Amino acid sequence: MRPKNRALALGSAGALVTATLITSALAAPAASAQTRHGQDREAQGAAVAAARAAKAGIKWADCPADWGIEKPIQCGWVTVPLDYAKPNGKQIKLAVDRIGNTGTKQERQGALIYNPGGPGGSGLRFPRRVTTKSALWVNTAKAYDFVGFDPRGVGHSAPISCIDPQEFVKAPKADPVPDTEADKSAQRKLAREYADGCFKRSGEMLPHMTTPNTARDLDVIRAALGEKKLNYLGVSYGTYLGAVYGTLFPGHVRRMIVDSVVNPDRENIWYQANLEQDVAFEKRWKDWENWVATNDAKFHLGKTRAAVQDNWVKLRAAAKKAPLGGVVGPAELISFFQSAPYYDSSWVPVATAFSKYVAGDTQALVDAASPDMSDTAGNISAENGNAVYTAVECADAKWPTSWNKWNRDNTRLNKDSPFMTWANAWMNLPCATWSTKQQTPVNVTTHKGLPPVLIVQSTRDAATPYVGAVELHKRFKGSRLITEEGAGSHGVTSLVNPCINEQVDNYLLNGKLESADVSCAPHATPVP
Repeated sequence: MRPKNRALALGSAGALVTATLITSALAAPAASAQTRHGQDREAQGAAVAAARAAKAGIKWADCPADWGIEKPIQCGWVTVPLDYAKPNGKQIKLAVDRIGNTGTKQERQGALIYNPGGPGGSGLRFPRRVTTKSALWVNTAKAYDFVGFDPRGVGHSAPISCIDPQEFVKAPKADPVPDTEADKSAQRKLAREYADGCFKRSGEMLPHMTTPNTARDLDVIRAALGEKKLNYLGVSYGTYLGAVYGTLFPGHVRRMIVDSVVNPDRENIWYQANLEQDVAFEKRWKDWENWVATNDAKFHLGKTRAAVQDNWVKLRAAAKKAPLGGVVGPAELISFFQSAPYYDSSWVPVATAFSKYVAGDTQALVDAASPDMSDTAGNISAENGNAVYTAVECADAKWPTSWNKWNRDNTRLNKDSPFMTWANAWMNLPCATWSTKQQTPVNVTTHKGLPPVLIVQSTRDAATPYVGAVELHKRFKGSRLITEEGAGSHGVTSLVNPCINEQVDNYLLNGKLESADVSCAPHATPVP
């Protein structure tokens, strides 16, 4: 759920058209769930926009050269209202791409639209799973066009910004773990400045950077594609987007897979979600340390978890005293090392860089953890991703404004979960002084027309703890939950695990789910 390098980014200084149009084309079935939730104007606006998009379609062409998306993938634009309550007001354009199904015309079942999470992640690389011949998706690609998009505010879709990108990535940043009250005051000042920067640089967009609006955008994209119903794969934050879409547009869903699930409970969005992340990250961090200790013959970082942790504490202290290479301090270390509790694919690279440092090779860790100031395009993308993350989470829900509450909660959590707690707190603190309206989260639930949804989740996920999948399973009647027991890598459907892969294929290709929930053994543990 966090954009790349998100953890420490703050350490540096009209009238409606006729009813015929609303109900024509691909806007049906009516979004009755939305009107039941008191969102009449937005519901009507979404129907207007979808009908308009269905008529306009998408003008596909080769992707711009600087997008890095190869042929035969094609790119295009979908126009949506900035404010769905004013569907004939200001419009913004969303970047979309697609590759057609690889099977026959008879095999084609429609378009499969993807969101990778964030909020702030781009889905434009999804069609490359076909061009790169990803083995896990070969069967699905025969039946579906693969469609990606940049959500509003992201990448090529009316991008927002909160701070100069080069300033955003500059290092070293302040240690996120405060030693004194003065340290906390300095971080609070930075958070206020960041929130102010978002308003100054992107203020017009901020009130409309919400998950419900992105869900409405998703429905407009569905219509523009010529699809009567949506086939959707969402990972991480993409699961919350899917949950909100399923609530607002239940009759528009054909197939939906949500993988590594955000707890959709209103009370969890988003302050509590980040506190629960801190606990889960600590647990998964210890899983990684245990694995490193088991492989001490390779890494020489300690034969016990305690010994590995001791080496981490020493590294952190050394970088605090004198940043490695002049640029890697505790903030940069956490930003780099957090990929290990996120993804099993990072276990070996992170342990290798750590091992080289302990053996006397500092440069390997500096190269891995420091920013590349010459990569201006990458830095613009990183800053944009963080801006969208902040804008969506701040706009989706009301946040505590009392510093005493933030201080009390994070001080308590840091005692037992020190790896991510304070870094996570500072990243979200701009929401305490957010200058635009903060919404009430959608009450995610089942409405008439919602088909069975497939939920996939590992039990030890750090970014989206397991309880989130259980909660969504309760709320979406008829859903099925596949649990990967004893595993914790974020984004389960991208991993090789036949127990899960075969059920994903069966659902997407045949619409079939098991008669009961399923537990699967974990995927293979990384081998050094």
